[in-house]
Amino acid sequence: MNLKKKGVKEMTQLEAAQKGIITKEMVKAARFDRVEPEELREKIAAGEAVLPCNINHKNIFPLAVGKGLSTKVNANIGTSDAYPEIEKELEKLSVAVKAGAHSVMDLSTGGDIDLVRKKIIESSTVMVGTVPFYQVLVETQKRGRGMVEMTEDEIFAGIEKHCRDGADFITVHCGVTLEVIQELKARGRVMDIVSRGGSFIMAWMLHHQKQNPLFKQFDLLLEIARKYDVTLSLGDGLRPGCLADATDSPQIKELIILGGLVKRAREAGVQAMVEGPGHIPLDQIDANMKLEKTLCHNAPFYVLGPLVTDVAPGYDHITSAIGGAIAASSGADFLCYVTPAEHLGLPTVEDVKEGVIAARIAAHAADLVKGIKGAREWDLEMAKARKKLDWKKQIELAMDPEKALKMRKDKNEDSQQCCTMCGGFCAYKLVSEYLGTEFTQC
Repeated sequence: MNLKKKGVKEMTQLEAAQKGIITKEMVKAARFDRVEPEELREKIAAGEAVLPCNINHKNIFPLAVGKGLSTKVNANIGTSDAYPEIEKELEKLSVAVKAGAHSVMDLSTGGDIDLVRKKIIESSTVMVGTVPFYQVLVETQKRGRGMVEMTEDEIFAGIEKHCRDGADFITVHCGVTLEVIQELKARGRVMDIVSRGGSFIMAWMLHHQKQNPLFKQFDLLLEIARKYDVTLSLGDGLRPGCLADATDSPQIKELIILGGLVKRAREAGVQAMVEGPGHIPLDQIDANMKLEKTLCHNAPFYVLGPLVTDVAPGYDHITSAIGGAIAASSGADFLCYVTPAEHLGLPTVEDVKEGVIAARIAAHAADLVKGIKGAREWDLEMAKARKKLDWKKQIELAMDPEKALKMRKDKNEDSQQCCTMCGGFCAYKLVSEYLGTEFTQC
């Protein structure tokens, strides 16, 4: 239903859903996930799914995140002081989308941050997230002031600028309150706070001896978000940065606060999802997912990894994929990729692709057990193609067709029927010959 044509006051996706209206964005997102538009509308109305879609992001293909939908994957990109080039980040955007990312986050802290963000949003067909607080910090320092000297007005002006420019969702660390910091001090941690946004807001609060302005003035934040229909991604400033800090009292205390903010956002017509850890041992992942869903009223859960060990720098796309598969199968809705460069440096274009594919593998593995439409059918088609030794079809069905094709060509002669692993001892070929089952030479 077109809201303007029907004379209905413009409203957010959440407000439309709550009024029984199916928007054109809901129709597109429902088609992608193979669900009925009415089913998606109900999920959005209940707050169990979000449809991040800023009214100023004109080039977006809208996708929904939440319960009963395919697990979505995000790729972080953005400049730094050491690498401020816009062109490289636009290349990363292109590679991430081509590899199957459903969203990107621009985390730029170097170069012309405004221009980078505008170019990424302008070029992106997937949803774009940002962390406005980063830019406020950078600009405060550029003015010759300490990063803790930013004013509350500057913080909210920075947030509105990102929303006005078309960011579909923004990470805001509203749950890092004075009470949470006191809990952190009392409890103690191996790695304290590893979240950039969480650490910066904590420093500001302790310097000024004031409550977190994002928490204290949450109604103002909601007003800005509603104006542009921006989804709030309630950041986990106290996420554990190592296994030793997982599922501790500061993390849970923050999560309880975020649950209250989720309810306030919904009441204001603003979509909200919750960000999660972090580094978690395998045996705590399922409990963490259930805690978030319980404490945050079934809000969509957006997790970084989680990473299941601390000792694999250079391979953290693998440690996070292991955790991501378990997290998503236990209820997480949105996986933020981790690249091989995690803990080591800014990811390259190649790292971005590796991170996206690893996260997509985790997401698909979870979708298989969550009963997401189309997931098992994809695997079944691959199994049939393998039985036939249909190499063309196998490559078409591969999650990364380019890599599959390259490896096939590098390791096998073009005319070779079987792969070089088994050669003439190919199980598929032998069984097909003796059982008389379907077999095609490709």
